Formats: sequence, C-alpha cells, structure tokens
Amino acid sequence: MSDKAVFLDRDGVVNVDHAYVYKIDDFEFIAGVFEACQLFQAAGYKIVIVTNQSGIGRGYYTEQDFHTLTDWMVAQFKQHNVEISKVYFCPHHPTKGVAQYKQQCDCRKPKPGMLLQGVKELGLDPSKCIMFGDKGSDMLAAKTAGFSKNILVQSGQSFDEQTITLADDVWQSLNCASEKFSENT
Repeated sequence: MSDKAVFLDRDGVVNVDHAYVYKIDDFEFIAGVFEACQLFQAAGYKIVIVTNQSGIGRGYYTEQDFHTLTDWMVAQFKQHNVEISKVYFCPHHPTKGVAQYKQQCDCRKPKPGMLLQGVKELGLDPSKCIMFGDKGSDMLAAKTAGFSKNILVQSGQSFDEQTITLADDVWQSLNCASEKFSENT
C-alpha cells in the first residue's frame, strides 16, 4: 500500500475557478487534469482533493449541493481510470460564515487540518506527499503539514513574489505534468 499522495486543491487546479462552483453545469475540468492524475497514480501516488468551500459557510449553497457535485466529479475521474482516495472540504469562514459555519477552525487552509487528516486516515508519510494549489494558503498548509513539495499552479493567474517564494515550483497547470513531474518525485 502506498504511503505517498498528491494533494490537489479543487477550484483553480482541478476545475476552472468560476467562484463558488457547486452545480455540475458550472464545473469545467482544467485541460490535462485527468492525464496528470493518471501519471501521478502510475508513479504510486494516491490522489486526494482538499478544498476550502466557504460558499457553504456563507449560505450560497448547502453541504448536500457540495456532496452531489463531488460524487459526480469523483465519477468523472473514475471514468478516466483515476481513483480519488478522498475529498476533504472545509465549509467554514471566520468572518463571513453564518450560524455554525462562522468559526476559526483547523481545517481551512492555510491551516493544515485537512491535509493532516488525510495523512492520518490514509496512512501517508507527509515527507512523501506533494501539494498542488493555486494560492499561497495551499502552499502554507502543505509546508505546515511537512509535505515534501509545494507546487503553485497558475491556471491563468499571476502571483506576487511572496506567494511564489512559498512554492518549490510554479507550473502553468497540471497539463505540465508529463514534462515536469519526474523532476518533482
């Protein structure tokens, strides 16, 4: 059993970030994501998705809406021969959440809670895990969790110097995996 994993942020890495995506009709996979995940999987990595979902906390959509979309997304990966080991999400927001969702928590990135939960539940070695994210908060969470690599994925956006310095590498998108992944294992 593998003790290493690739952790992917969802919005901006797996799918185009259209802000608060929760409907299947609005979910658009980023080109190359399936092929990249096939490559990671072939190299013995489990695939884990970790995503802040403050839209739940803000009342824009429900946890059930999120789960419906997630089940569909995981099925799409499966159709492309990619097994998603687990999807972790944080519905909280410290200032804009409503009711029970308005809270400081350990799971909202940049805190490492979701990553550490994945490491524990899936029997992973954090020093063999890689984080792919499109925000500084993704990089900080991975560093705090002790991951071996933090890769910033641009997906059409640009970053300030401070965010770039948090990453071990910057990729245009996961579509770069075929030429860059061997450098990062």
